[in-house]
Amino acid sequence: MGLGGCIILIAVGAILTFATDWDMQGVNLDLVGVIFMIVGLIGVATFGSIARRRRVVVPPTAPVIEEERHHYRDGYNDGYGM
Repeated sequence: MGLGGCIILIAVGAILTFATDWDMQGVNLDLVGVIFMIVGLIGVATFGSIARRRRVVVPPTAPVIEEERHHYRDGYNDGYGM
């Protein structure tokens, strides 16, 4: 169940609790609405914690650029005698 489903549960629960006056034998619609709202809030909290863990991004490391040194041997500066 995603975030949209949780929000729908909260909305349906609020409608059953606060906006209806139906009487059904054996069913307390106010209690059913409160249960829907609680389940929806738990779902939103769970979805939020999972989404926050997914968004953790490790910053990229700076690329290491190695310079190539070209050694030219010209006979005078070849590293000997300096």
